[in-house]
Amino acid sequence: MQRFLGMLFGIIAACAFALPASAEVTELRVSRQPGLSYLPLMIMEQQKLIEKEARKRGLGELKVSWLTFNGGGAGIDALLSGNVDLVTSGSTNMLTVWARSNGAVKGVTGAGALPMLLVTRNPNVHTLRDFTTADKIALPTVGQSTQMAVLQIAAEKMFGPGQARKFDPLCVSLGHPDAYIALASGKDVDAHFSLPPYQEEELKLPGVHTVINSVDILGGPASNGVVFGTTKFHDANPKTIAAVIAAVDDAVELIAKDKRLAAELYLRETKEKISVDDLAAMLASPQFVYSTAPQGTFQLADLMFRLGTIKTRPASWKDYFFAEVHGRAGS
Repeated sequence: MQRFLGMLFGIIAACAFALPASAEVTELRVSRQPGLSYLPLMIMEQQKLIEKEARKRGLGELKVSWLTFNGGGAGIDALLSGNVDLVTSGSTNMLTVWARSNGAVKGVTGAGALPMLLVTRNPNVHTLRDFTTADKIALPTVGQSTQMAVLQIAAEKMFGPGQARKFDPLCVSLGHPDAYIALASGKDVDAHFSLPPYQEEELKLPGVHTVINSVDILGGPASNGVVFGTTKFHDANPKTIAAVIAAVDDAVELIAKDKRLAAELYLRETKEKISVDDLAAMLASPQFVYSTAPQGTFQLADLMFRLGTIKTRPASWKDYFFAEVHGRAGS
């Protein structure tokens, strides 16, 4: 945490005194995480959509480099150390760094807002009330992941004010692929607050069943894939930022029009053992939302402020997203 805060203070200082460069970057470095929330980014990489949109804006042959991290914390570390320009992670990770940097980091665009299922192999657990101190719940980045915030909201709704952190001691940090392996093996964890397609594959395992669905808890979708970066980079590279947003729009349109192609591109990237038909069927679910407009983030921000996870209370979602997406139907 001290290393994290030190990097943040360095970014804040740089953003406070640096002026935008006269020329935009010739290489863009973007990170993402595993899972279907990040499908637009995978499509953007394979179809070279940022490069296409950059050429339209007179940026020439922009080089785009892609990195994959298993958790949001690693992506934020890379952003603050200057090793990536844009991070794609859950909205709660973005909110954490936005608040701690006094707005020196903000959201660029939404990407995915997919249902998150808390599943377990424990036959005695059917509701949150059934969990005991013997249970271990895997989720990405304990303390600031979107799954953690949803679990806290669910605990507060079930057990009342002051009980949001009731399940925090049961949570352990694991990237989704590793959590799937741990749940399948029956070792280390017996529950996983997951993400498509891992949760659908986990539900095929003997005895694994759903405890809660994030859509039910929040009353709608919540962005668990958003792109964010520093104010310094945003201000110095307006055409590059516009190209990124347009590329996400292009990818979202492809998913809407051709779910089978989108599924094929995902599997080509991840090499996961899921059939194209099964994956295309997942993408057809009305609970799967892909959009540049952020979804449900303000409800998460409100919880994080009330719990003291962030010290700044935003007036609306537009406080922590750049102006380019303010005209979209975000929340």
